[in-house]
Amino acid sequence: MDSTIKVGQLMEESVNKIDFKKEDKPLYSPSAKQPSIVEVPSMPFLMIDGAGDPNNSEEFKQAVSALYSLSYALKFTLKKAQIADYSVAPLEGLWWVRQDTPFSYGDRSNWQWTLMLRQPEQVTAELVAAAVSQTAKKKDVPALPNVRFERYDEGTAAQIMHLGAFSEEPATIDKLHTFIREQGYHETLKHHEIYLTDFSRTAPEKLRTVLRHPVVK
Repeated sequence: MDSTIKVGQLMEESVNKIDFKKEDKPLYSPSAKQPSIVEVPSMPFLMIDGAGDPNNSEEFKQAVSALYSLSYALKFTLKKAQIADYSVAPLEGLWWVRQDTPFSYGDRSNWQWTLMLRQPEQVTAELVAAAVSQTAKKKDVPALPNVRFERYDEGTAAQIMHLGAFSEEPATIDKLHTFIREQGYHETLKHHEIYLTDFSRTAPEKLRTVLRHPVVK
């Protein structure tokens, strides 16, 4: 009996432990006082697209559910196969409006978004396909067929930590944009947010959100 326990412990210890927030700390722990420039490597993500106000959108809720359902299925599959053990990454979002639509913080009905969950390098398209099939058999996840698996390459980006409610983000975003211009850059690609706290369970004043925007000289 003791021998079996020891073997199990050794197998558990042999699994590669991954914590994105610790291993890539500069990407997840920017200063809340001063924006900074960071180099973001190409990374694999589960992604799903949508549109509309996230505060009252059923599509948004279903997208979040699909991403987490699939991510946990992949996590358990990799751990069981002794490939990798890791903490599910924080939710991320890309935000923008179409070119013919003026951006407004007050009117979110025209917002476009892509929600994302980072995956370890060990995840493959084949593993994702198997996890989709497995998840679909176990539970009803309406948005599951809309999830895709691909890499996202931001490169050079400016970022800052926002502390507090999403409604108070504009001041922090203005600070980030001013910094970008002062450093001789301009924005490219899409506004990017990383939600370090669970906004469905955390008081607005305690939210921690990385605000990031890819830039070029």
